[in-house]
Amino acid sequence: MKKLLKGWQIGGFIFTVVAGVILHFLFDWTNKSVIVAPFSAVNESIWEHMKLLFFPMLVFAFVESGYIGKDYESFWCTKLIGIVLGTVLIPVLYYTINGVLGTTPDWVNIAIFVVSVAIGYLAETLILKKGNLSCKSPAGAIAVLIAVAILFVVFTFATPQIPIFQDPITGTYGYQA
Repeated sequence: MKKLLKGWQIGGFIFTVVAGVILHFLFDWTNKSVIVAPFSAVNESIWEHMKLLFFPMLVFAFVESGYIGKDYESFWCTKLIGIVLGTVLIPVLYYTINGVLGTTPDWVNIAIFVVSVAIGYLAETLILKKGNLSCKSPAGAIAVLIAVAILFVVFTFATPQIPIFQDPITGTYGYQA
């Protein structure tokens, strides 16, 4: 079971990185399609980059749950922790590094994404291996993940006018029809 978990988590890491890179460009590749906008980056804001980790990890969690989820009582609570941790690390690392250096080159932004994905999956793996997390409500964990997904979709189109949502290149917010 432990070898199976490690394989799934490595596969999830690879899937999330590849899917995140595709989602970074998908909006432009589809001529700014309103259909892909909720799940892909519609601009270069930090918020939009958080979607690049969140949605692939969420999709992979649902796939993985069908294969090994039943083997771990805390599967969905652990996935909630890993996905939220990875997603939150993106702005934390970005603003920390940007505050220290004054700027973040593209390669640093890519590294932030990859490191955030890796830490999210590593945290999940360690928690699942230990097996000591009590998950009282797997349905509650799934509900929180779905609520966050809904926020990503809503804020793509009804974007708050605060810095985390602002494209640093164009100064715009969210989906621009």
